[in-house]
This record gives sequence, structure tokens and C-alpha cells, in this order.
Amino acid sequence: MNKAELIDAVAKKADLSKKDTDATLNAFMEVVKETLKKEEKISLVGFGTFQINNRKATTGVNPQTKAKINIPAKKVAKLKFSDVINDMLNEKPADKKKK
Repeated sequence: MNKAELIDAVAKKADLSKKDTDATLNAFMEVVKETLKKEEKISLVGFGTFQINNRKATTGVNPQTKAKINIPAKKVAKLKFSDVINDMLNEKPADKKKK
């Protein structure tokens, strides 16, 4: 699903115009970026947590030349999904019938 398809789906689900949904989605993405830039996390209960992780510096190998290279430490954005989402993705067919 791309952004346009997401906007269509959310607009239908929330009974909003595509224009309002697009503006809301853009505002949400900006707030997430600004918050992560400040190295703060965003927790959405039942969905997941957006956060910054620090990767340590490491040594790698160039596959073409086999030369060792230093890979510097860096910050990476991460979305850790909640157990609710992970459990939903791992339901067995029998589990679905019980609900």
C-alpha cells in the first residue's frame, strides 16, 4: 500500500474527505519526525512505539575487495510494534474461529 492508497482507506474508514485525511497524515508524519529528531519516543498503545536506537560502530568487509572497513556509529529510527499487532499477525486459523 502506498501513501495515496492509505489516504483512500483511512478516508473511507473515518468518513473524512481525502483532503482532510491527507492533511492529517502529513501532520502526523511531521510530528513523528520532529519528535524523533529530539530523540524522544512516541508510544501508541495497542499499535507500537516510534523511537531512536543507537547503533554501535563496527568493522565490516567490502565483499568485492575483502578489505576491512570501519562502519561508524549512527542513530536509526525504529518502529517496534505492540504485542497486540504481533499476536494478530501470528494467529493460527483455529484461533480466529474462537473469536
